[in-house]
Amino acid sequence: MSKINKKKIEQPALAAGKRQELLLLLRARFEKNIQRHKGIEWTKVQVRLEANATKLGSLYQMETTGGEPDVVGFDKKTGEYIFYDCSAESPAGRRSICYDPEALEARKENKPKNSALGMAAEMGIEILSEEQYRELQQLGKFDTKTSSWIKTPAEIRKLGGAIFADWRYGQVFVYHNGAESYYAARAFRGSLKV
Repeated sequence: MSKINKKKIEQPALAAGKRQELLLLLRARFEKNIQRHKGIEWTKVQVRLEANATKLGSLYQMETTGGEPDVVGFDKKTGEYIFYDCSAESPAGRRSICYDPEALEARKENKPKNSALGMAAEMGIEILSEEQYRELQQLGKFDTKTSSWIKTPAEIRKLGGAIFADWRYGQVFVYHNGAESYYAARAFRGSLKV
C-alpha cells in the first residue's frame, strides 16, 4: 500500500464574505435537492458548519473544484452531517489526476499535476468508497459521461492497480486501471463529515 500522508492539511479560515456566500450557496442547494436528505433540517446543519471553520474551508475547496457538495446523511453515532460531492459529472477541477502520490511519483513522463488521494488529503476530505459511491447513485444519476476514482482495496493497490466507477446502462460499473493512469474525464468524489 502506498505511504500516503494521512495528516490533513489545516484549511485556512475563510473571509467573512466568502463564508457567508458559501453558506447561502449550500443552503440553496440543500433546499433544491431535499430528496437527498429527507428529515434533516438546514438550521441544524448550519449551526454545525458555523462552529467548524476548518470543515467549512474543506467544503469551500470541494465547491471551488466543481464538486457541488450537499448533505446526503446524518451519522447518529457521531452527530455529524455527511456531505458528498453531488455534481452531475466528476468535478471538473479535479480531473486528469492519477490515483495516489505513489503512482504520481512512479510516473516518469507526462506526470499529472496531482493525485486523487493527495488532493483529497490537501482538501481535508476522504475519497468515496465503492459502497459510498453506490449510495450516492441512489440519490440521482452521476457520472453518466465521466468517471470517478474510488477507494481501492490494498490487495489491488499492491499489484499496481486502482479502481474507478461510473453510471452506464442503468447501473454502476466498477473498473480497474493502473494507478498511474489519468484521463480528462476522470476525477474523484469526496466525502466530509461535519
